[in-house]
Amino acid sequence: MTTMVSFIDLNADLGEGGFYDAELLAVVSSCNIACGGHAGDAASMRSTVAAALAHDVAIGAHPAYPDAKGFGRRSRYVGGDDLRLSLIGQIQTLRKIAAEQDAVVTHVKPHGALYNDVVTDPGIAELVVSAVIEAAPEAEIVGMSGSELEGAAANRSLKFIAEAFVDRAYQDDGQLVPRTAAGAVHESLEVIVAQALSQSQKADTLCIHGDTPGCVEAAKAVRDALEKRGVEIRAIRRR
Repeated sequence: MTTMVSFIDLNADLGEGGFYDAELLAVVSSCNIACGGHAGDAASMRSTVAAALAHDVAIGAHPAYPDAKGFGRRSRYVGGDDLRLSLIGQIQTLRKIAAEQDAVVTHVKPHGALYNDVVTDPGIAELVVSAVIEAAPEAEIVGMSGSELEGAAANRSLKFIAEAFVDRAYQDDGQLVPRTAAGAVHESLEVIVAQALSQSQKADTLCIHGDTPGCVEAAKAVRDALEKRGVEIRAIRRR
């Protein structure tokens, strides 16, 4: 029998206008809050921060390409200084709102196409790392293990948190199946739980998407399965 890890973080992307944020916050140990690029505004950030604090859930920024119309899912929507300044602004906005409630932004996780682009593009990965260091120097960065983002973070001595998705299908090369492809998002609880148990051996944090129907049941099933195996669910870094 495979030896399980002693603890792992369970995270969700929130503040995106979904219906399940409140229920997910009762299950996860950290959250990534949309901060105006693909979704979210001052009101949603403020309310999500407050709800996260009430559940003792670690708070992270979830910046994206500034592409609300495309929900941040259009690759290389902008680049260069335009992207860097947008990311800095998004992260700083959430930091300011969190500080108003005596909360700390502990981590930053890119969203959507930006998340995928920094897996293979070293230039964009370096830009994202630079933006995080400037906007939230105390924060850690979340991404895919073995990615260009991980390498860029190491080059700048920025702590990297390796993430795996419990509800998304992976290709043979380890990258995510594009959302436009059939079967990109798992619907079976059995598949989700099995993937979570497997991925927990090689990741620091597991993500459940907060905009997917059935996500609350999936998050509860994953947490229950891990805890039954003696794995503690806790944030990588507490606020």
